[in-house]
Amino acid sequence: MTEVTDAPTLLSLVPKAEAKQSMKDFKSDQEVRWCPGCGDYAVLAAVQGFMPELGLAKENIVFVSGIGCSSRFPYYMNTYGMHSIHGRAPAIATGLATSRRDLSVWVVTGDGDALSIGGNHLIHALRRNVNLKILLFNNRIYGLTKGQYSPTSELGKITKSTPMGSLDAPFNPISLAIGAEATFVARTIDSDRKHLTDVLRQAADHQGTALVEIYQNCNIFNDGAFDILKDNEQAQEAVIRLEHGRPIRFGADNDKGVARDPATGDLHVIEITPDNEHRVLIHDAHTASPTTAFALSRLADPDTLHHTPIGVLRSTQRPVYDTLMAEQLDTAVDQRGKGDLATLLAGADTWTVAD
Repeated sequence: MTEVTDAPTLLSLVPKAEAKQSMKDFKSDQEVRWCPGCGDYAVLAAVQGFMPELGLAKENIVFVSGIGCSSRFPYYMNTYGMHSIHGRAPAIATGLATSRRDLSVWVVTGDGDALSIGGNHLIHALRRNVNLKILLFNNRIYGLTKGQYSPTSELGKITKSTPMGSLDAPFNPISLAIGAEATFVARTIDSDRKHLTDVLRQAADHQGTALVEIYQNCNIFNDGAFDILKDNEQAQEAVIRLEHGRPIRFGADNDKGVARDPATGDLHVIEITPDNEHRVLIHDAHTASPTTAFALSRLADPDTLHHTPIGVLRSTQRPVYDTLMAEQLDTAVDQRGKGDLATLLAGADTWTVAD
């Protein structure tokens, strides 16, 4: 296995809180307005409960959202925040994170907001490796606009905008993120508070962009979309819990595992026996190659959600965009002195048009 080398944490640049904080300190005075029973409540509670662990000053934490049900999130966090433009949260957050390295910047978005109109902004934030933490709420439907199919809705999905069934092949957000060279990619579930908090903790510690897909139930327009992953009995056979350094095993009797097909190199699920136990993969989230992480992301059946991996699929190190930009600016100042905007605007590439 490849181990991540130690590096000074970028969180050290963010001022620490002067006193110990609690969940209450991160609750705003705004009335929470989501539909009763919405999975967003569980995610909000988990984030509010987790934030004190960071020990950061609230004034130096920012939540940026786009448009959608999830995008009301900044109103309910007692931090700075911005309810921005549809799909543009990663772009706005990039500007903030690169210009203010003393901030901890989080993006809250949905499957429609991030993967439809915002798809371009999302992939570029991921490939640049900006120091952002992106929480992608995936309920596989458009909730705010009342139940149209989204970029993650399964093929054949019947909705108000697809009365005869969707013809679109759905995005797999995890595959998309890995393909865009994301350095941290994880998946968790809204109702699993312990797992969700653990993934958030690892995302917060990561240097660079961390994308966390959160399966979130919309009980009004797509209720029960993830029931198979939440029901105790079904989940044992459907959910593959990934832990770095441990064999990828699951099942009610821990009798199933993920192995590589020696002929094709693809990953598949096997019934474990004494003869084939050695074939079970050891999960290595830190390996430089994205190949296995991508293959893991493709295990889940998009219709039934059988064999869905949750946890951190990939967590690797490479230069962070914010740091590289700061170093470049420092070098420019050392070599040329501070810039002059007026001189730049009226430089050699200008001309005067005669009357």
